[in-house]
Amino acid sequence: MPDRTRTPDDQVYHARPLPVVGPRQGPGLASLLPRPDPARPARSLYVHVPFCYHKCHYCDFYSIVDTRDRQAPFVDRLVSELEALAPWSLGAPLQTVFVGGGTPSLLTPPLWRRVLNALTRHFDLSQIRAGEFTVECNPETVTPELMATLAEGGVNRVSFGAQSFNRAHLKTLERWHDPENVPRAWALAEAVGIRRRSLDLIFAIPGQTLGDWDADLRTALDLRPEHVSCYALTFEPNTAMTARWARGEFARAPEDLEAAMFEHTLATLRGAGLDRYEVSNFARPGQESRHNLAYWRQEDWLAAGPAAAGHVRGLRWKNAPRLDDYLRTGERGFAPVVDVEAPEPRRNLVERLLTGLRLREGVDSAAVLCDAAALADGAEDRLARAAAGQSGLGLLDPSRGRWRLTDSGFLLADSVILALAEALDAARRGPVGSRQPEVPQHAAEFPGERA
Repeated sequence: MPDRTRTPDDQVYHARPLPVVGPRQGPGLASLLPRPDPARPARSLYVHVPFCYHKCHYCDFYSIVDTRDRQAPFVDRLVSELEALAPWSLGAPLQTVFVGGGTPSLLTPPLWRRVLNALTRHFDLSQIRAGEFTVECNPETVTPELMATLAEGGVNRVSFGAQSFNRAHLKTLERWHDPENVPRAWALAEAVGIRRRSLDLIFAIPGQTLGDWDADLRTALDLRPEHVSCYALTFEPNTAMTARWARGEFARAPEDLEAAMFEHTLATLRGAGLDRYEVSNFARPGQESRHNLAYWRQEDWLAAGPAAAGHVRGLRWKNAPRLDDYLRTGERGFAPVVDVEAPEPRRNLVERLLTGLRLREGVDSAAVLCDAAALADGAEDRLARAAAGQSGLGLLDPSRGRWRLTDSGFLLADSVILALAEALDAARRGPVGSRQPEVPQHAAEFPGERA
């Protein structure tokens, strides 16, 4: 079955969390963030806009049904948070900005201008045109004025959530947009000079046939996209989609059909000049999502907005996932946070495998084995044997000093990564006297004084 991007069992992926930080308790982000490092300024920024005009039944991202009277207070709060985060870029030019949601295209053009002006005022966007500034858009909410506003503010890439061009399947997803508005929005972006455009599509929708999926792919390719993301529908906990399935309203797509759709996607998009560079993402040469590559390569990124998650020098955090909490003034302009953690060395290594193997480029095998050797006696050998085993199954390519998933391996990415993670666990549980992973001390990892 195709990889669904899930993280394996928490018994395998355990982290060392810091003391729980809630919206109204504990130290704030300003007290926890490591000092800005001149040698490693944050070069990426994620901004979360939580508003939607309808909650799609499959979506488990934080969003609320739009009430226009809350947009302005949200932007006020966002502007102050951007100002608070800016010192961690140390004035270095941002390479990527990604505004997701929610439905960012629901913000009115005047409010968008405020956000764009704040970004220009507090961050160096001088290189963003050579980098990447992406905004997610629902085709239903795209207008000429909005596209012109985004282009004037430096946006050079838009990602359209098409999901499907089949009205019946959109209805199953409770996705409220007219598929005919996708090419209209596509043309509006091009008219203002935004030529880097991506489409999001979903397959394995209940009732969808392989022929239906092929029709969606062909319709998407008619637009000549530079980038396409194709995701298997997942039934996440606490979503309306999962509740409907539990009530017996529909059956999930059979696993063999889902696998056939996955393989058909690869063949069809490759044939059109879009190669896979990540499990679910396809692009023409040079059109990969640079922002998402920063995530998968475990680079640092700042994050603003409710439920936004950031990563700076080993520290991870998530902003409070409720707009009411977010709108409360946080410490020194920062948003209140609900999750802060500093993963221990083994978790870091496993996550490097988890994210790196999702990419076509894979991971540097020598570097991974070197880090494994530092974790526990025998860890390097066990990991090497596990990788050789996956290679013997035809799932992992160990050539040219890197471990890369094969096409078959991409179908079973979770199981490959789980096998490698279990090898590290086995080494840690090894004979008495074996070294245990070193857990960073709080005081050493997070100096008490902050800039």
